[in-house]
Amino acid sequence: MRLLLWLMPSTVSAFAYAPNFITKIIQEDTQLDPFSETIIESSKIKTRFPPEPNGYLHLGHAKAVSFNFAVARMFGGACHMRLDDTNPSKEDREYVESILEDVKWIQSGLYDGDAPWDGKVRKTSDYFDLIYDCAIFLIQNGHAYVDSLSADEMREYRGTLTEPGKDSPFRSRSVEENLQLFQEMKAGKCAEGEHVLRAKIDMASPNINMRDPTLYRIKHESHQETGDKWCIYPMYDFSHPISDAVEEITHSLCTLEFEDHRPFYDWTIQKLLPSGLISATPRQIEFSRLNIKSTVLSKRKLIQLVEEKHVNGWDDPRLPTLSGLRRRGVPPSALRLFCERVGISKADSNIDYSVLEDCVREVMDEACSRAFCVLNPLKVTITNWEGGLEKFTVDRHPKLAEMGTRVIPFGKSLFIERSDFFDLEGPEGKLSGGIPPKGFKRLLPNEMVRLRYAYVIQCNEIIRDAETQEPIELKCAYLPDTRAGNTPEGMSRVQGIIHWVEESTGVKCQINQYDRLFKVEEPGKDSGDFLKDVNADSLEILSSAIVEPSVLTDVVDILEKIDENKDTYHSTLAYQFERSGYFALDTASTGPESLVLNRVATLRDTWGVKKDEPERNRGTTRNDKDATPVEDIRRVAFRAATIVSADPHPEAENLLVCKVNCGDPELRTVVAALAGQVKLADLVGSKVVVVANLKPAKMRGIESEAMLLAASDSDSGKVELLQVPALVPDGELLSFEGKEPSLPDDMLKSKGAIKAWERAKAGLRSTSEREVAFFDGSKVYRMMSSAGSVSTASLAESVIQ
Repeated sequence: MRLLLWLMPSTVSAFAYAPNFITKIIQEDTQLDPFSETIIESSKIKTRFPPEPNGYLHLGHAKAVSFNFAVARMFGGACHMRLDDTNPSKEDREYVESILEDVKWIQSGLYDGDAPWDGKVRKTSDYFDLIYDCAIFLIQNGHAYVDSLSADEMREYRGTLTEPGKDSPFRSRSVEENLQLFQEMKAGKCAEGEHVLRAKIDMASPNINMRDPTLYRIKHESHQETGDKWCIYPMYDFSHPISDAVEEITHSLCTLEFEDHRPFYDWTIQKLLPSGLISATPRQIEFSRLNIKSTVLSKRKLIQLVEEKHVNGWDDPRLPTLSGLRRRGVPPSALRLFCERVGISKADSNIDYSVLEDCVREVMDEACSRAFCVLNPLKVTITNWEGGLEKFTVDRHPKLAEMGTRVIPFGKSLFIERSDFFDLEGPEGKLSGGIPPKGFKRLLPNEMVRLRYAYVIQCNEIIRDAETQEPIELKCAYLPDTRAGNTPEGMSRVQGIIHWVEESTGVKCQINQYDRLFKVEEPGKDSGDFLKDVNADSLEILSSAIVEPSVLTDVVDILEKIDENKDTYHSTLAYQFERSGYFALDTASTGPESLVLNRVATLRDTWGVKKDEPERNRGTTRNDKDATPVEDIRRVAFRAATIVSADPHPEAENLLVCKVNCGDPELRTVVAALAGQVKLADLVGSKVVVVANLKPAKMRGIESEAMLLAASDSDSGKVELLQVPALVPDGELLSFEGKEPSLPDDMLKSKGAIKAWERAKAGLRSTSEREVAFFDGSKVYRMMSSAGSVSTASLAESVIQ
C-alpha cells in the first residue's frame, strides 16, 4: 500500500504557549526557565487535566488541555490525565472513552508512545478510600460535622452574598456522634438527602464557598469503576485538592470560576497535612475560560441540541465538540494554534469564530494537497477534440515538492462549475439586462476562458433544459496551441482561469458544506431561546459533486490504513479544493460507492455574504477603483522587531538612535524620543513592535525608517515599549484578534493613508490586563503574534503612541 505521507501530518510543529502570567509565576516558584535544556531531566513540575466524564469535550476544554500539556512541556515536567468520576448519576463509560480519544487527538504529533499523559489514566475513584480517611481525620479533629438539615434549610442557613449565614443546629454535634453518623452513611443505613458531611469553617465568611461547604453526600447508585462499594461520594471541591496532593501536582491550573473556591482548596490541603495522608502542597492558579461567538459551550445546551435532534449526534461537524471538529476535518494543530492566539490571561473575552477559521486555513493551506472538485457541475463538450484521454501531471502542492504529483485526465467531455458560466442569453442574463456581473472573468457565451493546467476553450453553443431554459450543456472548442498556460503570438491573453473535471474519470461524491450553527453571535441573548437562533442554512448537501480521480485513489489508501490502525481518522485525508475551500473525508465514506467529504472552511471568511449576492472584492491593489478599502488598522504594518543597539542622538538630548532588526536584509535606523524615559541597557535585545510602513522622516539630521510603539501614562510620566513574546521571529506581521489578517500598504504616504494611520493610532491602548488592543467603540481587538498577545510590562489602560 502506498504511504500517504503528504496527508495532514501526524507530526506537526509543536506549538508552544508564549510566556504569560502563569508561566511567570511558575518561573518565580521554581527558578526554572521555559524550554531550558537544563530542566528537562530535573524538573518536578506536574500539571493535570481532570474532566468529569459526564459529557463530550468541546472547544472550551481544548484550551485547558492544550495549556496544561504545554506548561508541562515548557518546563520539562509531566501532565497527568485524571477523570473526576465523583458523580455516578451523570457519568458513563462512553464519555470516558470519548474524552481519552479527544485528548490523544488534540495532542497528536507532540508525544511518543500511546498517549500524551504521564503514566496511567488516573481516576478520582482510585482515591476513594484515601479521601474517606481524610474525611475521618477532619471529623476527629473537629474540622467537619454531619449535618441533617434539608436542602432547602441549608440554602436558608447559608445566607446571601450580602448577608452572612448562620450555624446549623447540628454544627455542635460531638466528634463521636459525627463519626458514628458518617459511618452509618457509608454503611448505607441513611437515605439520600438525609445527611451530608460538611467542613466546619465560618458561616459568616464573605466568601460563600467557605460557609461550611459540603464534603460528602449520599447517593445509592452504582459507580462505573467501584460498583456498589460506595453509597457516599465526595464533592469535587473536596476530592480535587486531595487528588492533586496525592499525585504531587505542583500547579493546579483551572478556569476563573474556581477562583472563589481556591480558599477552600488551600484550607483542605492545610488541614490535612498534619494527618500524614498527603504531603504535597499544590498551588491552584486560575485563568479565563474560552468563550466563542456564534456557538454554545454549555453542556446543558449541547445535550439539548443532540437529544432534540437539532444536530446529528455528538460528532455532528457543526458542533463545537472535539469529536465534531475532528469529523469535520479541523486539524488538531489548528486547534492548538487557536488556543495560543486566544492566549492565557485573567480577562474574560468573547472570541469571534473567524479566529478559529483563520487558524484552520493557515494550517491546512500549508499541509493539504490540492485537487479539483466541481461542486455544481455543468457539462462541457469539446467539439473539436478527436483524441482519447490526455493526462496532465501537476504538483499536489504549489510550494511543497515533497508532496509529489497527481495526474489530471483531460478529454472530450468535462464538467465545470455552473457559477463559472454566466448565461447572458438565458434567465440570469434577462435579470441582469444582458450585462455580466462586475468583474466577472470566467466563461460567457461566445467568449473564452482558460481551463487550469490545460487549454483555452471558447463557448459556441448552449444546450438548454426545455422547461426551465437553464443551460445543461455547453458546446465548446479548444485552442490546441494554448496547452499548459501557453498564449500563442498574436493572441490576447485570456484573463479567466477555472477548474474542471473530466467526465469519464471523475468520481461522483457528496459534499457537506457546513457553516456556523447559529446565525447570531450570542445565541438566545435577544430571543430568550437559543434554539430560535439556530442557522437553518448551517448544512448544505451537494449530492452531485465530481472530484478528480486522484482523490479516489487516496481514499482507498486511507481506508485501508484505517482498517489497520484505529488511531487513524477519516478526516486525516484533507484537501484544498482549488477555488472552493478546505475539505476532509467524512466517516460515512466507504469507497467509490459512497464518497462523502465535509467542508472544513472556506478559502476566506464569507460569513454574512448572502447566497444571492456576489462576494465583495477583497483585492489588495489600492489603485483598483473597484477594490474594497481595507480597514484602517489592517493597513498599518505592525511588525515584531528586536533592538540591536541604542545610542544617544548626537544633536538632541531627548532622542535615541536605535538599530532594529525588522526582518529585512539590513537593520533599520529608528530615532525615538525615549531618552531619559527608558534605560539604554534595557532596550538592547528587547522584542518590540514597530510600525514599518511609515514614510521615512529625518529627525534632527538622522533619517528614521520605522517607529517604535510605546505605552505611556500621563499621570506618572512613565513610558514602556510594547512587549512581544520572545519566540516571535523578527519581521512577523502582527494581527488583531477577530479581524482578517492585515493587508498593509507598501507605505503610508498619501493623505488618505496618513489619516488611516492616525485613526488606527487613536484606537490603540492597553487593557486592564496590560494587553495591547485596538478599541473600536465597544469592541476590543487584541494585538496578536504567533506566540500570543502583545503586552506592556506594567502600564494598564494606557495610551499607545
